[in-house]
Amino acid sequence: MTTSAANTLEAVWSSHRRHVDDALRRYLDLPAEHCPQRLAEAMRYSVLAPGKRLRPLLVLLANETCGGDPQRALPAACAVEMVHAYSLIHDDLPAMDDDDLRRGRPTNHKVFGEALAILAGDALLTLAFEVLARDVRPADVAAACCARLAEAAGACGMVGGQAADLEAEQQTTVAGGGADSETVDAQRTGVRLRMLESIHRRKTGALLSASLDLGALTAGASAEQRQSLQNYGTAIGLAFQIVDDLLDVCGDTAKMGKRVRKDAGHGKLTYPGLLGVEESRRRAAALVEQAVAALAPFGSAASRLEELARFIVQRDH
Repeated sequence: MTTSAANTLEAVWSSHRRHVDDALRRYLDLPAEHCPQRLAEAMRYSVLAPGKRLRPLLVLLANETCGGDPQRALPAACAVEMVHAYSLIHDDLPAMDDDDLRRGRPTNHKVFGEALAILAGDALLTLAFEVLARDVRPADVAAACCARLAEAAGACGMVGGQAADLEAEQQTTVAGGGADSETVDAQRTGVRLRMLESIHRRKTGALLSASLDLGALTAGASAEQRQSLQNYGTAIGLAFQIVDDLLDVCGDTAKMGKRVRKDAGHGKLTYPGLLGVEESRRRAAALVEQAVAALAPFGSAASRLEELARFIVQRDH
């Protein structure tokens, strides 16, 4: 990415982040007479924590790429971020990934306790669909957005991916069928790689792809445009996760805002663990090229999404 391209993306990202943050603050200004204020505080703590706002950005950039009005997509962008924040709160719990640091601050359950952290996540998930149903217009687009986000966040999407990730930690052997050890090792790696890709297409990729689709839906995009964005989202979703795995191996806690070098200790399947660092980097770069190729039908209208794809493999946090 050239310096001028990076500056362009940085400026656009910063502007969109301000609009999203302002809208999120409004949505989370919950009335004290109806919502327990400690619960509201726990919700705001995670949603308004400093973050990249990548998923809302995908909503808004997809909307722009399809010729829409980003203001009409803002409720959908906020809803996606609420679902993402809920997932992080729950993922950090002791029964899940057991993390005590997120975005450079103690995780939600470390501040508010496990019970309130669970409730804050529940409240954010339901608020996301309230926002979509009430504030996205027209009504048929709101309904389509609700269905699409529910699909991405549910048992066949993000939640299913998390469940499969937990199961994979317990699976340490793959039958070799009597073959020699080299063949067994190759079979084991192949099986685990397919399992890993399946996990992350759901755990990480599903919500990234849904973010793009919500942007397209709010712009009135065609089926062909939505499919192109879906292909882009599938590729950047896997690339994003590979880079996340690499940053856990090579990253810095201060930049990441969370603990690093913990996946191997938890027995997690990761791309560097299966393929090594260099091959993982090569795969991430190849996936970015696939993502960029998927944007070809949009021409120059997709330039910012192209810049974003290239940022994903260059990021350090």
